[in-house]
Amino acid sequence: MPSIPRYAAVATVVASALAAGLLAGSSSAAADADTTADTAGARIHDIQGTTRTSPLVGQQVKDVEGIVIGVRGYGSSRGFWIQDLQADADPATSEGLFVFTGAAPTVAVGDAVKVSGTVGEYVPGGLSSGNQSLTQISKPTVTVVSSGNALPAPVTVSAWSVPSRYAPEGDTAAAGSINALPLKPRSYALDYYESLEGSNVRIGTSRVVGATDPYSELWVTVKPWENPTSRGGARYGSYESQNTGRLQIQSLIPLAQQPFPKANVGDVLSGTTEGPLDFNQFGGYTITARTLGTVTDRELERESTRPQRRGELAVATYNVENLDPSDPQEKFDALAKAVVENLASPDILALEEIQDNTGATNDGTVAADQTVKKFTDAIVAAGGPAYEWRTVDPENNKDGGEPGGNIRQVFLFNPERVSFTDRAGGNATAATGVTKEYGRAALTFSPGRIDPANTAWESSRKPLAGEFVFRGRTVFVIANHFGSKGGDEGLTSHHQPPVRSSEAKRLLQAQAVNTFVKDILKADRRADVVVLGDINDFEFSETTKALTDGGALYPAIKSLPSWERYSYVYQGNSQVLDQILTSPSIGDFSYDSVHINAEFADQNSDHDPQVLRFRP
Repeated sequence: MPSIPRYAAVATVVASALAAGLLAGSSSAAADADTTADTAGARIHDIQGTTRTSPLVGQQVKDVEGIVIGVRGYGSSRGFWIQDLQADADPATSEGLFVFTGAAPTVAVGDAVKVSGTVGEYVPGGLSSGNQSLTQISKPTVTVVSSGNALPAPVTVSAWSVPSRYAPEGDTAAAGSINALPLKPRSYALDYYESLEGSNVRIGTSRVVGATDPYSELWVTVKPWENPTSRGGARYGSYESQNTGRLQIQSLIPLAQQPFPKANVGDVLSGTTEGPLDFNQFGGYTITARTLGTVTDRELERESTRPQRRGELAVATYNVENLDPSDPQEKFDALAKAVVENLASPDILALEEIQDNTGATNDGTVAADQTVKKFTDAIVAAGGPAYEWRTVDPENNKDGGEPGGNIRQVFLFNPERVSFTDRAGGNATAATGVTKEYGRAALTFSPGRIDPANTAWESSRKPLAGEFVFRGRTVFVIANHFGSKGGDEGLTSHHQPPVRSSEAKRLLQAQAVNTFVKDILKADRRADVVVLGDINDFEFSETTKALTDGGALYPAIKSLPSWERYSYVYQGNSQVLDQILTSPSIGDFSYDSVHINAEFADQNSDHDPQVLRFRP
């Protein structure tokens, strides 16, 4: 399968974009999109202009000259890039441009061409995505003047050329958009990349910060010193730490001719990678490489945590990525091996994304006993304990995730080390509460769901609370899978800062869990409470702040050095999504983010598990 960009490449209607206030330009130009304007002699830098959107948007241009520097003949975004050999003196104006053909182009790299057509602004992912637009010529008429010409010299993108500041503040008069702001390529990384949109660029030997994915893409950084993790990644440690040196790499070479290299985080893309600088929906600025470097393997190894000691309770969380019985046995075996060998068989393991017995088949099934049994059997076969388990089945199709899959959280526990306190009555709609028993806090239902009728949990997983006993001490564990980041704008959004609409739901979810923890602590201020799971948000986020409100909880990942704080790699940023938080009584603990998945091209899940060890 060729390296196909995942975005649809149907040209955006300029008039609609202008009406939505997303693109710069005059509304009259949009209304007269089919009117031929006097654009004779327009060159590529005239079309690109000094902002993110063309001053000629919607107008016809004739005989725009350039050398073909790249051809994309696959996927839905078929076309080619041209670059002008006669550059102007303005560093803000790009000399490159994409020509959208829709069908496989008939030109070749090195052709000198004249292109006539309509100037447009295509927004990968659609107007609602918040993405920046790509200036292009569509409905082209192409004349090949000559072939075999030398290509324009590439611009070298390096640590010294990319500014340290990421993006300007958006224009408040334009709802935070940067589209109409003059580009300042010497001041902002996004402006620098935009000033090279469509142009021939190159990078030298660069460290891989995002492993090769199933779409034949990887991420590198041209700034090796920028927020490095201990294992070679680029850490995302705040909303101001976007990591300006990151670039996505794709290939214009068909896979049949040259397979895309498999790389892990920390590997090195050695030599020269060169090609047009594109902008796409899944990551923004991307080198679509005509020439691709080779991967130098740095032999990244999967981590293993230490076993818990006799008096320590080990509690872990692991998102197993839509596990269901139809998955290959190899996936169950690999996940089980990770539990035993990499996680050292924790006493309590909270699983996220356990699907029902029929997986994504939308047939009304909600039970997941077959899924869990297949997993626990695999753990035994891998040499691990015979885990028992507890969960609460959700209502059908009420908890989000893959339709029909009915993902939920599940507790596994080792009965040789831990006992579970069963308190009957918990179901999908019944809320567990807090009461006192012999002067100590207790749950009314165990296992039970926290406040399932709260609108914060609409189309989202409800927290699962359970009461455990270890060496005579009660420990309350709350397993979570908060709402996803779906719908949030990317870091390369034309809104700066980007709109993070999904945070509103997670904030409400965090407040609900925080309230429940406070109820436990009100009943017993010395209660041991562990809140864990796929929180889907950063340790510095408002979500985490809401979870910890009033000192009810502490995010244990903050006990690690900053370069170890991550559980997920997204678009070349190593970041925190999975967390374990502790109540004040758990003051002395050992924490480990066990890096076994997120940094690797071969993954059993896209999340790294987390382990907490303490003495109750």
